[in-house]
Amino acid sequence: MGLGNFLFGRMLDRRISEYQNDLITKHYDEVQNIYKQMRGWRHDYHNHIQTMKAHLALGQTDELDEYLSNLDTDLSAVDTVIQTGNVMIDAILNSKLSLIATKNISVNTKATVPSKLRISEIDLCIIIGNLLDNAMEACLKQTTRSDRFIRVYIGILKEQLYISVSNSVGGEVIKSGKTFLSTKDSATHGFGLMRVDRITDKYNGYVNRQNEEGVFATEVMLPL
Repeated sequence: MGLGNFLFGRMLDRRISEYQNDLITKHYDEVQNIYKQMRGWRHDYHNHIQTMKAHLALGQTDELDEYLSNLDTDLSAVDTVIQTGNVMIDAILNSKLSLIATKNISVNTKATVPSKLRISEIDLCIIIGNLLDNAMEACLKQTTRSDRFIRVYIGILKEQLYISVSNSVGGEVIKSGKTFLSTKDSATHGFGLMRVDRITDKYNGYVNRQNEEGVFATEVMLPL
C-alpha cells in the first residue's frame, strides 16, 4: 500500500511537472509572438516616417495628404486588440488570440467583462486560457486550414459571467460518461479541462460541453 501510494505520487508529480512545462512553453511562444508583432509595427512605423519625410522634402503636399489618408484608413481597419473592460482579461485574451492568429485559424471574438470581479482574475484567466488552448489544438488537427475557426463570447447573462468558446474539430473527441476528454496526444491531456471544472465548482458555477457535427462548444457560467 505504501509503495503504491509512493508510485502514484511520483506519477502525479511527473504529470504536474509536464503540465507546468507545457504552460511555460505556451506562454513563451505567446510572448515571442507579441514581440515579433511589435518589431513589425516599429519597422512599418519607420518606413511610414521616411516616406512622409520624402514627400515633404520634395514639396509633394498632395501626395503626402493622400498617403496620410491611406495610412489612416489602414490603421482604422486594424482591430486586433480586444478590450473587455478588465485589464487582466485583456492581457490573456490578446496573448492567446495573437498566437492563434499565427496558426491560420479564423477567430471571431466578442467580450465584455466588469472591471471589478468577485471571481479571482487569476482563476478567470486560467479558465479562458485553457479553453482557448484546447480550441486551438483541436483546430490544428484539421488538415483543411480554411475549415478552422474559433468563436469566443464573454459577457453578462442573468447576473452571471457567461463564457462561450466553440471551435471546429479535427480528429476524435473522446467522451467518458458525461465528460468530454481532450484530444491531446501528450501525457498531460485532460489537465486543462480538469482545471476548468475545478475552478468552476469552486464558485458553484456551471460547465456545459457539446460536440455536434464537427463543432465542439464549451459554456461556463460563474455567479457574479
